Amino acid sequence: MDTTLINILCLILLVLGILGTFLPVLPGLVLSICGLLIYKFGTDADLPMIYIWAFGILTAISVVLSYVIPAKTNRKYGGTRWGSIGSIIGTIVGIFIPIPLGFLIGMFAGVFIGELLHDSKDMNKALQSTKGAFIGFIYGTGFSLVVGVAMFLVVVLDMLDII
Repeated sequence: MDTTLINILCLILLVLGILGTFLPVLPGLVLSICGLLIYKFGTDADLPMIYIWAFGILTAISVVLSYVIPAKTNRKYGGTRWGSIGSIIGTIVGIFIPIPLGFLIGMFAGVFIGELLHDSKDMNKALQSTKGAFIGFIYGTGFSLVVGVAMFLVVVLDMLDII
């Protein structure tokens, strides 16, 4: 296969991976790491293996953090298991609602509704739990986004023979 086509495929995967860090219908950093691996082993790239290992480890950390951070921040702000379950259901429902950022709105609505189902008299607790879910989403997404952009930059800089 032509090196130019492989490079284009890698860049497409890396960009889709960056988009996937905040769009749940795309597998995020998994796409980015695939683009990086195809670039390294599918071309005659001189990219050092340390980048492969480092980004592989950061991708694994990101996967773990995407589950741990929202749960920890949800609990820190007084959330319960009901809010966590509501978050999952809301995210899934939100993906299928044809509005911009439906998954995100669904997630927050799910946390809020889940907490109200748990304790309908404590709206403040439901709001605090939703705040915790938002903060967790921002932290997890931010970390993944930084890793995805770093992978993209490493590949582009290597293509341009800057690194």
